[in-house]
Amino acid sequence: MIKKLITLLIVTTSCLAAGASEILLEAEGFSRYGGWVVDQQFMDQMGSPYIMAHGMGVSVEDASTDFEAYTPTTYYVYVRTYNWTSPWTSKKGPGSFQVKVNGRLLSSKLGDTGNQWQWQLAGKAKLQKGKNTVALHDLTGFDGRCDAVYFSTTPLTASQLTDQEYVKGLRERLNPVVVSQEGKYDLVVAGGGIAGMCAAVSAARQGCKVALVNDRPLWGGNNSSEVRVHLGGIIEVGPYEGLGRIIREFGHSLKGNAKPAENYEDSKKESFLRGEKNLTLYPSCHLVAAEKDGKQIKSVTIQDIFTGKQYQLESLLFSDCTGDGTFGVLAGADFRMGREAKGEFGESLAPEVADNQVQGSSCQWYSNKLENSSFFPEFNYGVTFNEKNCERVAMGEWTWETGMNRNQITEAERIRDYGMMVIYSNWSWLKNHDRSKKRFTNNKLSWVAYVLGKRESRRLMGDYILSEEDINKNVFHEDASFTTTWAIDVHSVDSINHINFPGNEFKSRTVHRWIYPYAVPYRCLYSRNVDNLFMAGRNMSCTHVALGTVRVM
Repeated sequence: MIKKLITLLIVTTSCLAAGASEILLEAEGFSRYGGWVVDQQFMDQMGSPYIMAHGMGVSVEDASTDFEAYTPTTYYVYVRTYNWTSPWTSKKGPGSFQVKVNGRLLSSKLGDTGNQWQWQLAGKAKLQKGKNTVALHDLTGFDGRCDAVYFSTTPLTASQLTDQEYVKGLRERLNPVVVSQEGKYDLVVAGGGIAGMCAAVSAARQGCKVALVNDRPLWGGNNSSEVRVHLGGIIEVGPYEGLGRIIREFGHSLKGNAKPAENYEDSKKESFLRGEKNLTLYPSCHLVAAEKDGKQIKSVTIQDIFTGKQYQLESLLFSDCTGDGTFGVLAGADFRMGREAKGEFGESLAPEVADNQVQGSSCQWYSNKLENSSFFPEFNYGVTFNEKNCERVAMGEWTWETGMNRNQITEAERIRDYGMMVIYSNWSWLKNHDRSKKRFTNNKLSWVAYVLGKRESRRLMGDYILSEEDINKNVFHEDASFTTTWAIDVHSVDSINHINFPGNEFKSRTVHRWIYPYAVPYRCLYSRNVDNLFMAGRNMSCTHVALGTVRVM
């Protein structure tokens, strides 16, 4: 585990009009997280990770850190936060918290007003010269979030409170990033899910010097205990039966989605990777830039999500296994999103007219039955459940799927937040109001995923685009490579859920159209316009329909 450092920079500047002292503390750099979790999923949209009080309705332990102040005076204390239910309701949100400075609780409640990421004034506090302590005190357990804490002897203006460019400039001024050279590799693999793990280890065993970058601390992507989706499909099928066999070395031994964390054997994956002498691991590192020379990538810059430090990795070859095609986009690779028209590839399952619809993302969850009754608070923030539309279930797995009609990249936070909101709202109804509430009296909401389980976003284009027709007609390609065995499994909106929540669906359905094992062309696994970029996993070169089979881990 990368050591958590306090990411802060104290800068004292002299203004022409008045002296101003500033201290910027990035929340992900706090030395003590308490019950708060670090969330980096939306860095590309907001510029930074943040921490979140993910207590599922139970207040979590304070997050805190120590810092130095050189000017002992009174400061305005601001917190960059977001009222996450604001897209669906105008009332105060559920994610409220307060700030403590040197043990004193500041008066303002934060995170429950506004409709965008913004600075909110927590109050004023007098700092002492030398060591001080700041803490975030959660009030609800309902996902209050903090990006950064800012101390200033001068107040922010109204425009500065919500200006994204101001935040960017503040970081550049108070927390300038120095990029360090980390080394040269034969292959850099971006994405530590199943595809990335296999690609990195396979190359390392061929004698390549490999770097594997993952933006979360756990390996396995959707198969990790953060998302909890089991592995599917059949391995060791021709023409190259050895492809896929590597999964036997780290694949979990228990099946099922949305099960207890230990079912997904995170430590087994960690040991599998750390046993490779030619493999260097970069967990908890997010891609921020790619440098090119003509049509070739020369290096990639990554940022540690805890410390903010950046590293540049040089390599001869690169592979995008991020799922979102993040690396490919940074390198200018051709990509697609959405559904192709039926006429483009002659696909029977495609719509008549191309559109932006994709398969959605899941927030899975489950409850446990206790010996005694379990309380859950009232939760109703714009999506109302009743006797007719509620889901009378004690857990939810892949079918709890959102965002099919939204951009899975730019709107990812809203998609995730809606997934959590409907879980809390439905559970609150079942526990407090439904005619069957006695059935759920002893059930406690035990786990709700806050890391999105994505299915589809960008697909990078190779020299060949796999389509439904290739699979249905069993088209032979001389460059046949790995074999896909799962059904054409394309999710769509559940019809009943659509009637109950039109435009805001959160349930999905599918029809498994089973296939003969099909060998996918190698030309689908490298970029058609970036000469040294490979790809694997759900961002490979295929149509929306064909993704239904190759996307399965």
